[in-house]
Amino acid sequence: MSFGVFMAVIGAAFLHALWNALIKVGSSKVGGMVILSITEIPIGLAIGLASPIPAPEVWPWVIAAGCTHFFYKSFLVFAYERGDLSRVYPIARGAAPMVVALVGFFALSDAITGHEYLGIAVLGCGIFLMARGVFSQAEDRRLLPFALGSACATATYTIIDGLGARVSGDAVAYVAWVFVADGVIFTTVTLLWKGMGVLPHDRKSWGMATFASAASYGSYAIAIWAMTFAPLAVVAALRETSILFAVLIGWLVFGERMTREKAVAALVIVAGVLLTRL
Repeated sequence: MSFGVFMAVIGAAFLHALWNALIKVGSSKVGGMVILSITEIPIGLAIGLASPIPAPEVWPWVIAAGCTHFFYKSFLVFAYERGDLSRVYPIARGAAPMVVALVGFFALSDAITGHEYLGIAVLGCGIFLMARGVFSQAEDRRLLPFALGSACATATYTIIDGLGARVSGDAVAYVAWVFVADGVIFTTVTLLWKGMGVLPHDRKSWGMATFASAASYGSYAIAIWAMTFAPLAVVAALRETSILFAVLIGWLVFGERMTREKAVAALVIVAGVLLTRL
């Protein structure tokens, strides 16, 4: 991997942590996520319509992924309403590859190597340390089920997208239509559930959420571009440095409390992810 590609992937990791931070800092986290979802639709359409329309057998995968993204976003919002970015993000992001690896072992034909088993064990230790901090620091314990729910949803749509992209044969077009389905489903269901009053009316909230959507797409687009120049596993592993960026943003920008235990837990989670991805 060249230095330029390496730095691009690190930038993608920062953008992923950044869009989560923008949703976290917004006055209405649910409203911010709705705006993000609304702006995902034209992005997905612009890319999807530039490619051949997917075959009929692809659409069930697209819809399934869109529905799963609804739960991912909902759990993530509920977790951010109850906990710090530097606590929620590492759990939600770090637990997902562990769940994918475990489910893959029982439900998929993909083989798991020895270092991946080690990675799962290290990941489990890191998640336990991060979750333990919620109890020792007297934080809102209700963030844990929502953060873990977000991780399970992430693992689910990761598996769905992996299989759906294989059926599609065109990963970029497939993901574009997932963006559209995700945006339509989350926006429609949330507005029916919460009402139009959930949408912020100030320009700042709309600007931040729109920028978060652009950062979300930018993070993914850079990763896809990097995968054309470097091994997929290496790119995927480097993206998980977003966990460290989220912890630093929470500490330096939001003034969240940084303990030695939280810092060590974040490093252990990153180490575990690297072991499962390399």
